[in-house]
Amino acid sequence: TVIRAAILIQNWYRLTMARLEMRRRYSLSIFQSIEYADEQDQLQLSNFFTFMLDHCTHPDSVSHIFTSPSVPQVVDEGLCLTEFEKKIDVPDSYYGPRLSFPLTVEDANALLHAFRNEQLLHARYVLQLLCETRRVLKEMPNITHLSTSYSKEITVCGDLHGNLDDLLLIFYKNGLPSEQNRYVFNGDFVDRGKNSMEILIILFAFLLIYPNDLHLNRGNHEDYIMNLRYGFTKEVSKKYKDHGKQILCLLRDVFSWLPLATIIDSKVLILHGGISDTTDLDFLNALERNKVRDHIHVELILYFFQKLSNTNAKIKLFALGKEMAAFCCLQILDILWSDPRSQNGCTPNKCRGGGCYFGPDVTTKLFEKYNLKMLIRSHEFKPEGYEISHDGKVITIFSASNYYEEGSNRGAYIKLNPELIPRFVQYRVSKYTRRQNLQERVGTIESAALKSLREKIYAHRSELTSAFAQYDLNGTGKISVNDWAAAMESVLQLELPWRMLRSQLAQMNPDGEVDYTSCFYDLKIGQPIKEVQPALVETLCRYRKDLEIIFNIIDKDHSGLISLEEFGQTWKLFTSHLGIDEYDESLDKLVLSIDYNKDGHIDFNEFLEAFHVVHRLEKKAN
Repeated sequence: TVIRAAILIQNWYRLTMARLEMRRRYSLSIFQSIEYADEQDQLQLSNFFTFMLDHCTHPDSVSHIFTSPSVPQVVDEGLCLTEFEKKIDVPDSYYGPRLSFPLTVEDANALLHAFRNEQLLHARYVLQLLCETRRVLKEMPNITHLSTSYSKEITVCGDLHGNLDDLLLIFYKNGLPSEQNRYVFNGDFVDRGKNSMEILIILFAFLLIYPNDLHLNRGNHEDYIMNLRYGFTKEVSKKYKDHGKQILCLLRDVFSWLPLATIIDSKVLILHGGISDTTDLDFLNALERNKVRDHIHVELILYFFQKLSNTNAKIKLFALGKEMAAFCCLQILDILWSDPRSQNGCTPNKCRGGGCYFGPDVTTKLFEKYNLKMLIRSHEFKPEGYEISHDGKVITIFSASNYYEEGSNRGAYIKLNPELIPRFVQYRVSKYTRRQNLQERVGTIESAALKSLREKIYAHRSELTSAFAQYDLNGTGKISVNDWAAAMESVLQLELPWRMLRSQLAQMNPDGEVDYTSCFYDLKIGQPIKEVQPALVETLCRYRKDLEIIFNIIDKDHSGLISLEEFGQTWKLFTSHLGIDEYDESLDKLVLSIDYNKDGHIDFNEFLEAFHVVHRLEKKAN
């Protein structure tokens, strides 16, 4: 009897754990699918800007998008530390760190202490720090070469994405950077998290103190356009209202000077994304990395090359230079955006909208060409903080714990000894999950994932309703589970287990059919005035992020205001590019209602913020 009871308990436990693991995995799949779909939107946004150049009545009016930042140019290299000191006062009421250059370890410790206590570094010191960082980075090669012979181990960290607690925990567990404790941080320091600025300040400070012992590689998020979409630009503007423009402009320049890769002992290649079948390390080491500022700039160079290729022979003489620029851009896109796959070959990375998927054969070919042993890359969320692929040749390291939600994943870093044997250290910053059991933690992750998915579903309500109707020939409002799943995937293209998710997203009647309108229960789109057409509201909600980026770029003086004429022209181009209805009359009425002081300008950030999915039950609860 005791044995039988033990077996029953064991079976129940295994079944419970299996169900929890299933829920955890599909929750993470939801998060990752939505993340990649968002990055695909980024590609569509790049395509829009080239479309804009093709169709704009006055191309000169939009050329500034590609030729200069959307904020005033920071003063030239001649503006040194003393100039910032003269022009920007630090009041006596400021109790944060007061930096003097050259920096010391004491300065770095003061910064760490201040940020632990949620203090801001004054804008004068931020600008001075960035100016000094740019000066040091400009002296560095595109590919940094390190040797383990100078220290026992080298620590490699992956994406941090604004999670300051992860960086502080790494330093607590592994020690601060020093001549005896060397670090490589492999890009994506910013975006998503709320403390990207603090992470940059800490890393740049240690870079200035130990330029031979702390090394930074560029990630795909060290990019002006990515920062507009994923939060870093807003963070800087909110924290540094008076000097945010200067800081953002200087940051754009600093990012363009970050090295592209690191090689340890001529055997271990470290870069942010990955490789392709055309990756040429010698070429990457020789190009002018600061000339390729961001993703949109890359698309523009490729666009102009395509245009030049279609012109007469005289202009084609100039195309050789553009062809080199295009190849340069593709090389950088590959190393910043690519992901490994188990299948051989090299194919476009359509999920992300940039880079490629590279197989074991591509890795082997590059290793043979350059006599390499290992590739360490980041760029991809991993539940355990790291993953080994391509027969141990490729390691993904991801250092942002709780990336999607509290408890969603561990972070990790790698310790490389002189024998180049990797040792993984995992961790998770735990503020709340320590007080939760496993079932509660999984429930928290699942709830957040489903909330994000429902918002995605509701933003595509019209398309989904049309897709459902194709299966509902009699107009009953009910379709089979298989048809419901097929319609969901055809519209959203998230490659999710829809049949498994059905019980969480839609109701089923006693006959086993899905009430497809129940997908939209308990959700609505917030809107500033009730008279606007629902279809227009849905369009604005769906493309809110894209429109926000476009208007931010068009906003030359970074005032947050855009003229009604510019708004209307851009909207027409955008809807034409996407092939959607313009709703001219309804939009005009809506825009005029937002122009509160009737001066012909609107605050577009405030305008777009009004269009978001509202969870009715949550609103009532609050």
